[in-house]
This record gives sequence, structure tokens and C-alpha cells, in this order.
Amino acid sequence: MNEQNKKMELLGGAPIPKALLAMGLPTMIGMMINALYNLVDAYFVGGLGTSQMGAISVAFPLGQAVVGLGLLFGNGAASYVSRLLGREEKDTANKVASTALYSSVAAGAVLIICTVIFLNPILKLLGATKSIMPYAVTYTGIYIVSSIFNVFNVTMNNIVTNEGSAKTTMCALLTGAALNIILDPIFIYVLDLGVAGAAIATAISQIVSTAVYLCYVFRKKSVFDFKIKDCCFSKKMISEIMKIGIPTLIFQLLTSLSIALINKQTKVYGDSVIAAMGVVTRVISMASLMVFGFIKGFQPIAGFSYGAKKYDRLHEAVKTSIIWSTIFCVIFGAAAASFSSSIISGFTEGDMEMIRAGQKALRANGLSFLLFGFYTVYSSLFLALGKAKEGFILGACRQGICFVPVIFIFPALWGISGILYAQPIADVISGVITVFMALHLHKELKSTADVTAQVNRSPQPDNIKYES
Repeated sequence: MNEQNKKMELLGGAPIPKALLAMGLPTMIGMMINALYNLVDAYFVGGLGTSQMGAISVAFPLGQAVVGLGLLFGNGAASYVSRLLGREEKDTANKVASTALYSSVAAGAVLIICTVIFLNPILKLLGATKSIMPYAVTYTGIYIVSSIFNVFNVTMNNIVTNEGSAKTTMCALLTGAALNIILDPIFIYVLDLGVAGAAIATAISQIVSTAVYLCYVFRKKSVFDFKIKDCCFSKKMISEIMKIGIPTLIFQLLTSLSIALINKQTKVYGDSVIAAMGVVTRVISMASLMVFGFIKGFQPIAGFSYGAKKYDRLHEAVKTSIIWSTIFCVIFGAAAASFSSSIISGFTEGDMEMIRAGQKALRANGLSFLLFGFYTVYSSLFLALGKAKEGFILGACRQGICFVPVIFIFPALWGISGILYAQPIADVISGVITVFMALHLHKELKSTADVTAQVNRSPQPDNIKYES
């Protein structure tokens, strides 16, 4: 059995626990290491001062927004690709993958140029104070330009994982992240480049991850060719990519918006609180990215099974993913809540105001995080099945539909506590909504499965020829 057939067997025939581990674990590890270098940036920059720490906190949502383009095309294509492979339409899948990759890079370049031109007003809008602004401009100017490589990486991450090569994704993320961890202290302290050094280290790491993906493609390891000539902008293809990609992009933009709104609301309380919330965001992001990494392995299995009409396999994949992801979320959330003070203290040189605010926020976020696995499985499942509307509604809940009213209303009623506890409150509301949407989805899938089983049991008419 050649390598490409092994990938298809893994998606459609391997036992669910084995398939989830093979597909999800490598990506989960890669995403964990990738998230670690966000924390490493924060750790080393935190030693420079509170304003410098605030600078990378302000820049964080902007970088997330740019990366959203990679998710727009990458995740949009990935969902469609897995269903096409399930229906054995490989040529069409190849065109989808090529179109998504080149479109994401082109769109990313345009957005980055516009961001650089209007960088100062954008940073001010994101909550940069006068003391934070100089550091934010220095860090973000370098970080945003290098994000073109990250757009490429995120697009490839989604496509490569959905073709069954999760280990390649892990290798790309792991290599870049490990290099960033090594380079950060060298550029920041040894070469005395400060926040600019942190941005340069991140840029080099992203370039190395890009090189890993390019090596994978040029060595003909991929199911796809990724040739420019295979790009196809037909109405059908663009529609299929966008109907999943646009909700995914909006989720990413809502993540950026939620962080920006927190920064704006905390601005009146000073740099220490902005820095504290930046650390909390990075800590929780590390865990959430690990869950996302695991779910990246679940998505192609779900999409492939749905496309191949293997509904029992789909149900088992959903059930197993919920159990495994929830166990992880409970363990991580409990640890974050229990050691919140020690965790925040590691990112500052004795700023007690930052420690107090961060401790309260991290404890609350840790406790509400136990719902995250359940929520993420279903928000991803809807998209994997091509149900864009439902996927959009559920995906937009946690940091959009539920979060935005909370972050505006609760601080007015509750002061700084309303800011610190805004995300946990939104998490609980989103969890309740997920329950109702999940029940409706399973009812629909059961009905579809019953109809399919009935058709398969029905006797097929013989192909009889009558002679006159």
C-alpha cells in the first residue's frame, strides 16, 4: 500500500481511537509547541518591563487577524477537500488545495501592506497607551511583515492535516517553535535588541516552518501538487471554500476583537492590567490551541465519514473526541486555577498590581475552560459537515455573540471584575447554546442515517433487457 492509500485508509477505515491519535496527536503537539513560543515571547519580554509586556499584548490581536486569512482559505479548503477525498474526487480536491494556497498568500500580502501603512492608528485603536506605543510600533512593524510566512503556514497546516499528514504539520510547527525559544533570549538580551529582538526571532522561526512545508511539497510527499496552473476560480469551488472559510475567518476576527475590547476596557486601569490580561490570554490560548490541534485531526475524519455516508463511524468519532478533549480541559483548567498566582508571577519583575489582576482572571478562565472541549468539537463538526450557517452561529458565540455584550455591560456594573470575568461568563453561556444545537444535529444525522440504511436494504431492480 503506497503512502497516499495509507492516508485514505487512516481517514476512512482505521479504528477511531487509532485514527484520532494518528491525526490529532501530532497536530496537538505541534500547536502546543507553537503556542509555547507566544508564551516564551511574553516571558522574555516581561523581563524588559510592564510597558514592553503591554506592547506585545496590544500586537497580539493584530497578528491573529492577519493569520485569519490563512484560516479563511486553509480551513475552508480543508473541509471541502476531506469530503471530496471521501467521495474519491481527487482531481477536484487538488484544484481546491492549489487555489486556496495561492489565494491566501496574495490576500495576505495586500492586508499586510495596508496594515503597515496605517500601523499607528491601528495600534491606538487596539488599546496602546502613550507609554506602550513606541514599543508596540517597533515590535508590530517587524512581526506583521513576517506574518506573510505565517499565512502560508496556517493554510498549509489545514490542508496537509486534512490529507492525512498530521506528522508533517507537527514537524513544521515544532521546528519553528523550538528555534524561536532558542533565539528569543539571544536577540532580546545578548544582542540587546529588546522587543525588536522578540519580533525578529519569531520571523525567523516562521520562515523555517515555511521551509519545512515547501520541502514536503517539492519531495512529492503530498496528495496534492500545489501548481499555479491548477488554480480554479469557478463559482462552485469558491463558494465551497468561502462558505466554511468565511465563518472561520470571522471566528478569528472575533478572537482579535475580544482581545482588543479587553485592552480598551482595561486601558483606564493602566499598563499593569493590560499586561496581566495579555498573559492570561496567552496561557489560555496555549491550551485552546492544543484542543484545536487535536480537533484538526478529528475534522477530516468527520468530513470523510460524512462524505462516505459512514454515520456510525462519525458518531463514534464525535463521542470519543468529546470525552478526550474534555478530560484534557478539566486537567488544564484545574491546574491554571490552582497555580494562577505562580503562573502570572513568572511574567513580571514583582508588579503586584499585574499579579493580582492576572491571578483573578486566570483562576476564573481556568474553571470555565472545562467546557471548551465540548464546545470546540461541535463548532468544528458543523464546519466539517459543510453546515456553514450552524457552524458560524456556534463558532461566533464564545468570543462574539456572547462575549461582546458581556464585555460592554459587566464592566459598567462591576468595574474591573467585569473585565476579568467577562470571558468565563461568555464561556458558560456558549456551553448552554452548544447543548441545544448538538441535540438538533444528532437528531438530523439519525434521520439521514435511517434513510440511507433503508435505501441500502431496498432490492435494486435488475437491469433486464427485453427483446421485441
